[in-house]
Amino acid sequence: MADEEEGGAERMEVSTELPQGPQQLASWWDQQADFYTAFMHRLAQLVPEIYFSEMDPDLEKQEESVQMSIFTPLEWYLFGEDPDVCLEKLKHSGAFQLCGKVFKSGETTYSCRDCAIDPTCVLCMDCFQNSAHKNHRYKMHTSTGGGFCDCGDTEAWKTGPFCVSHEPGRADTTKENSRCPLNEEVIVQARKIFPSVIKYIVEMTIWEEEKELPPELQIREKSERYYCVLFNDEHHSYDHVIYSLQRALDCELSEAQLHTTAIDKEGRRAVKAGAYAACQEAKEDIKSHSENVSQHPLHVEVLHSEVMAHQKFALRLGSWMNKIMSYSSDFRQIFCQACLREEPGSQNPCLISRLMLWDAKLYKGARKILHELIFSSFFMEMEYKKLFTMEFVKYYKQLQKEYISDDHDRSISVTALSVQMFTVPTLARHLIEEQNVISVITETLLEVLPEYLDRNNKFNFQGYSQDKLGRVYAVICDLKYVLISKPTAWTERLRVQFLEGFRSFLRILTCMQGMEEIRRQVGQHIEVDPDWEAAIAIQMQLKNILLMFQEWCACDEELLLVAYKECHKAVMRCSTNFLSGSKTVVQLCGHTLATKSYRVSEDLVSIHLPLSRTLAGLHVRLSRLGAVSRLHEFVPFVFYYQDVKCREEMYDKDIIMLQIGASLMDPNMFLLLVLQRYELVDAFNKSISTKDQDLIKQYNTLIEEMLQVLIYIVGERYVPGVGNVTKEEVTMREIIHLLCIEPMPHSAIAKNLPENENNETGLENVINKVATFKKPGVSGHGVYELKDESLKDFNMYFYHYSKTQHSKAEHMQKKRRKQENKDEALPPPPPPEFCPAFSKVVNLLNCDIMVYILRTIFERAVDTDSNLWTEGMLQMAFHILALGLLEEQQQLQKAPEEEVTFDFYHKASRLGSSAMNAQNVQMLLEKLKGIPQLEGQKDMITWILQMFDTVKRLREKSCLIVATTSGSESIKSDEITHDKEKAERKRKAEAARLHRQKIMAQMSALQKNFIETHKLMYDNTSEMPGKEDSIMEEESTPAVSDNCRIALGPKRGPSVTEKEVLTCILCQEEQEVKIENNAMVLSACVQKSTALTQHRGKPIELSGETLDPLFMDPDLAYGTYTGSCGHVMHAVCWQKYFEAVQLSSQQRIHVDLFDLENGEYLCPLCKSLCNTVIPIIPLQPQKINSENAEAVAQLLTLARWIQTVLARISGYNMKHAKGENPAIPILFNQGMGDSTFEFHSILSFGVQSSIKYSNSIKEMVILFATTIYRIGLKVPPDETDPRIPMMTWSTCAFTLQAIENLLGDEGKPLFGALQNRQHNGLKALMQFAVAQRITCPQVLIQKHLVRLLSVVLPNLKSEDTPCLLSIDLFHVLVGAVLAFPSLYWDDTVDLQPSSISSSYNHLYLFHLITMAHMLQILLTIDTGLPLAQVQEDSEEARSAASFFEEVSRLTSGCIGCGIPGWCLWVSLKNGITPYLRCAALFFHYLLGVTPPEELFANSAEGEYNALCSYLSLPTNLFLLFQEYWETVRPLLQRWCSDPALLNCLKQKSSVVRYPRKRNSLIELPDDYSCLLNQASHFRCPRSADDERKHPVLCLFCGAILCSQNACCQEMVNGEEVGACIFHALHCGAGVCIFLKIRECRVVLVEGKARGCAYPAPYLDEYGETDPGLKRGNPLHLSHERYRKLHLVWQQHCIIEEIARSQETNQMLFGFNWQLL
Repeated sequence: MADEEEGGAERMEVSTELPQGPQQLASWWDQQADFYTAFMHRLAQLVPEIYFSEMDPDLEKQEESVQMSIFTPLEWYLFGEDPDVCLEKLKHSGAFQLCGKVFKSGETTYSCRDCAIDPTCVLCMDCFQNSAHKNHRYKMHTSTGGGFCDCGDTEAWKTGPFCVSHEPGRADTTKENSRCPLNEEVIVQARKIFPSVIKYIVEMTIWEEEKELPPELQIREKSERYYCVLFNDEHHSYDHVIYSLQRALDCELSEAQLHTTAIDKEGRRAVKAGAYAACQEAKEDIKSHSENVSQHPLHVEVLHSEVMAHQKFALRLGSWMNKIMSYSSDFRQIFCQACLREEPGSQNPCLISRLMLWDAKLYKGARKILHELIFSSFFMEMEYKKLFTMEFVKYYKQLQKEYISDDHDRSISVTALSVQMFTVPTLARHLIEEQNVISVITETLLEVLPEYLDRNNKFNFQGYSQDKLGRVYAVICDLKYVLISKPTAWTERLRVQFLEGFRSFLRILTCMQGMEEIRRQVGQHIEVDPDWEAAIAIQMQLKNILLMFQEWCACDEELLLVAYKECHKAVMRCSTNFLSGSKTVVQLCGHTLATKSYRVSEDLVSIHLPLSRTLAGLHVRLSRLGAVSRLHEFVPFVFYYQDVKCREEMYDKDIIMLQIGASLMDPNMFLLLVLQRYELVDAFNKSISTKDQDLIKQYNTLIEEMLQVLIYIVGERYVPGVGNVTKEEVTMREIIHLLCIEPMPHSAIAKNLPENENNETGLENVINKVATFKKPGVSGHGVYELKDESLKDFNMYFYHYSKTQHSKAEHMQKKRRKQENKDEALPPPPPPEFCPAFSKVVNLLNCDIMVYILRTIFERAVDTDSNLWTEGMLQMAFHILALGLLEEQQQLQKAPEEEVTFDFYHKASRLGSSAMNAQNVQMLLEKLKGIPQLEGQKDMITWILQMFDTVKRLREKSCLIVATTSGSESIKSDEITHDKEKAERKRKAEAARLHRQKIMAQMSALQKNFIETHKLMYDNTSEMPGKEDSIMEEESTPAVSDNCRIALGPKRGPSVTEKEVLTCILCQEEQEVKIENNAMVLSACVQKSTALTQHRGKPIELSGETLDPLFMDPDLAYGTYTGSCGHVMHAVCWQKYFEAVQLSSQQRIHVDLFDLENGEYLCPLCKSLCNTVIPIIPLQPQKINSENAEAVAQLLTLARWIQTVLARISGYNMKHAKGENPAIPILFNQGMGDSTFEFHSILSFGVQSSIKYSNSIKEMVILFATTIYRIGLKVPPDETDPRIPMMTWSTCAFTLQAIENLLGDEGKPLFGALQNRQHNGLKALMQFAVAQRITCPQVLIQKHLVRLLSVVLPNLKSEDTPCLLSIDLFHVLVGAVLAFPSLYWDDTVDLQPSSISSSYNHLYLFHLITMAHMLQILLTIDTGLPLAQVQEDSEEARSAASFFEEVSRLTSGCIGCGIPGWCLWVSLKNGITPYLRCAALFFHYLLGVTPPEELFANSAEGEYNALCSYLSLPTNLFLLFQEYWETVRPLLQRWCSDPALLNCLKQKSSVVRYPRKRNSLIELPDDYSCLLNQASHFRCPRSADDERKHPVLCLFCGAILCSQNACCQEMVNGEEVGACIFHALHCGAGVCIFLKIRECRVVLVEGKARGCAYPAPYLDEYGETDPGLKRGNPLHLSHERYRKLHLVWQQHCIIEEIARSQETNQMLFGFNWQLL
């Protein structure tokens, strides 16, 4: 030891002047004799310094220094030159053939159903996109992590193993440089370096000492610095760990959360640093806080800081090795050799095995790195993969046992790698031959399962732990992997080893044979089912393996026979007790049978008989090969277990078992045995006393069960090997019977069919032969419907039907036959032939006991006193009769009569006894036809009698026996009656049809009569269809002639008002709507909306405190939309209802669907979400006296009107200014004295007194206005806020714009297509807006009006008037029109303009604002557009050109001139149409004037002219300017010279062009895998790690967000919200539609805490959505569904959808939407 020390000291001296640069260091290493010691020495010095601070490290700095002082020198040493140059060269030196990408949890993987060898062969996204499989039948799945891309592995794919990038010999890699240019020196260096590096990694990773380091790393004096390290486990919850840390370390919540997240991710974390004692104390604290009765304490260790540093560095070194190995195959091979080399003279296994064996003790982070090392080395090189696998199998038992007792997830356990190795066919065969891997796995199972064995060596899983058993399943899965691909050629060695494995597998089955026996409890209900779950689950796991073993055995005849004998021996060993014991003797019909006395009702039975069932499977396979030698006779007991998952291995095999028995025994004996097992011998033996009702009921049930089993034994031949059928026919039959129940979607059919080991059901190959596909509509899914020609194959007693399915199918088929006017008989379809081995089974039909059973049943039914029969029993008896006759018919058709021994007909027509009144079966049937309870079975009886006749004729044809006269006559008469019945049935159907017609005629006559008598009611609803959303055409009363359909100006048409009588949905009382009555209200919902904006997420002041909503951004960034569901209530009733809702919600426990603080409730009738009510106020009709109108027209020109208005406004200003002398704005000085226009002149054109509303209406008006204000601005309610009227006008304008936009988007006419609820909502909204002005101080309204008018009348310029391009003028129009009457108000009198004044006010306001809007459109015209074909010069075009020149001059050339007139005109017309349409809607609902016919129909040209006439505009809009030129010119000058406007024009980018673009959801790719591709490249902007993310796509703007992840949560008003909710606040004003990409689900969200799932618009080829990609079929975009989603958004129904879905799926604790 001493000289070691000295050496160490000397080296210390050397190292003081260690070379500094990486190059020098590399050459210094070169001079050292032993690289390992030199390397260790270097690490011992540097590592503790670099990784000094474990608690809050500076990661970048650490990384930099490691790179500089360790990795770069290593790379120099390896390559002998600049590593960057070398690695670059290596990179381009040729593609690998294997891809080798390791999947992270949540990544999408693809498998190909056409080409993959088995379902575990998968491709990563990139390889898939570049491979041939993209156009095959692929499947998509979400990886659980830890898998490996199989691209380039020729053993995984039948065709197309390479994608474009991994194909060998690609054009860009020529042959000679495809070998890496690694020279010998580098390889020699690698052989020197790699073993040292690996040894260090392994030593450090599995280092156990907490305080000491290995001697070669101890060169510094030891510091006294320790860490308390907490390890991850899967038992403690997140919150529990956080709580324990907070208590133990006395730290903040946020710090504890940080620690916990890190522990969960990395697997361990230092939570405290300091001296040993302090850390030890922290450790004890954490342990005591985290321990409780049910839980172990957390795992905590105290580690020395240097140990911690070296362990951390070892992992970093691991990832460096990974990087280096990815460059060259030679490096990988050297690495693998080093890992597999065993140290001479040491007891330890090789390095890689030491790592594997240590795996269960490692923490997450370390495991991940080490598994990556294995993936990137061993799994990329085929021969080393084999060697590694052999090591793995060598330690298999130990690894699995450690995994089973470990608590980490399977995905990070080394045992999860088995799928990569065992599924490779050549490897699996090698393992079976060399290491007998089957025995290894089954022995492992036998060693881990003993704790579940009971005294008799049978499994008993009572009280097991779910998690433990789940881990055992992993071992079973490994067995499946090994067996997944059958061998093509058998060697002797393979055969021997396979049989050896099979034997040990039989030992497991022996433990399961007869496990968990239960007594069959007849007559009483089983209260608590014993805990059978685990046993069934194990059966499920073994199902595939049993099938695979049988398939393997069936490959080779010799093997099959040996396996059969082995299996038989095992069964016999299990049933020894069954064969000894006392016998009982049964007699019936002169046959006797002695059997073991075994009473099903009292003795124990078990449903777990895997051995017997395996035997049955092998027997069938023998029968297929025709190798059935005489095999031992025995009959097991059968019990049903009918579930598609266990069906194949349990239920079906039991039927086969019975069929084997029936084929090997004498039929009479077999039936006696069955009768004895069902304990029914007595029931058939003598006439039993029929007093005991319970006993009778029990007998009837048992007889039915027995008959059903007999039907199955004789009739179920659809198993290849039992009957002459192919697999396709079997699948076809399953599908036919499923579709006989009802049409089904593809997924439901697939779910009900058994899968083979490749998870294929064979469904696609045959389904189109038997069914047709019906495409889905906008909702629902596509279904398959059975073709008519397949109906004949329907078998009522199909053995996979459950009871409910049986009755449903029978009902459906009878109904169908009735509709087609056929008889209702449902006879069995002719069954296929039995295979030779099973051919004797049919003799069951033909034996004495069977006929005796049938006759007994029929006799009891005919006997009036007997109640020992049921209809169901008779139905089954008929079925058996029919089977017998069909069998005989088939045999007679095939062979001459002498050879046919099957004489069912004779036995059935023989008389029952020699007594006088004896009857044969046929006579009994005739009698049964007369029994009233059997009315439904009549047709079936008729059918059977006909069959008797047919068979008889077939017999007679071959030998002419004269039939007994009575017999033939009865059959003759029978035919006649049958025809009669048919005719009768036809006659009845015809009569019923005529009767129906008659009734319909009477009803329509009554309706007509009713309409005649109640004509008045129907007048205003001339064409109303009865639907709720019917189309409104109320206005088309014939009284209004066309020329008065004008809404503005002196020619205004009359308002059409009708008396409105509405019914309250709550109290059902009617009331007429009048101003003086109590208010009636419409339920409504007010919501913020961004549905019309193009610039999402404009920063919005989240506080509405300072917002000024008078002017709307031209982009309509944030509007307030009011929608109603159209249901009417009394205001009083609604208030009572709302209070009741509030009360009941205080008493409820679960999460509320609605937010009562915000006034939300569900509409009592349609359950839409509402948050307010709109008062219904009648329209005040206004008549215009035409003489007066003409008189006023002479006086009131636009100029004069403007003067009057300005005078009135300045008058008010003077009043308010009290004596100051404000400047009166003067527009024209044309010699008229100022005195002409004075304060009162506005009144001279006509006034009338204001409307008086009832108090109840006023209250409701104030309530609704406050709601709009509160929701629109997100502020607390305040009835006196000056912004309330602004918000009222704003919601009116925005709602109109939204509805106009929607109608335009759907291409519907403006008035003809409004839904009822939209119509009623708009009517109420506009009349409310008129009334709302009266509830406010008029001075306030005047102030707002002045600001609005200052936009178009620059003389009023107040300091905050916005420029013309930065506002939406339709909002200005609505506000100005609604506020204008306030100019008529005075302190002394409350007046409002008369009809004629208001008609002029409207006209001039509208004209002024329209001219301003025309200017807006022309200023923002897009000059960059390519010019279309030149059109002829029209009048409009000329005036457009001249006006545009004028404007161009006024803006001093800010806009170009060279645009042709027609182009301007077209742009203007397109740009202004939406505004005109909105204005038409507005004035119609404001004034009630009927619009022209053209607006009810759909035509663009007619629409424009009709709009102009309705709104009193010239069709050439430029004539407006010409008409008012004198007045408008000064305005134009002022508008155009506004510096703000010129500024806007200079920044071309930000101006809004007209018509505004319509919004639509983002474009989605047609193929869903493209979206998955995008998601796979998504990196969360806030976290560097590659942990699983939930990428979510916003369908409004296309942003991809990182959802449900703490890294992207934001704080809003002191609450944490997830990335999606935060995004929705900006993007959709709290409402948004997201697509969860990895799950293919759409999510609608609203506000902070509400959301719901919605079907995604992607469908597979069967028209079904696939949430969670469970089925994984290729998905394509359905445009109809996406359009529907778009309409849900544009109709503002997202909130409604969420409320509806939440109401239907009420959960106590729902999903936490807030963190989405």
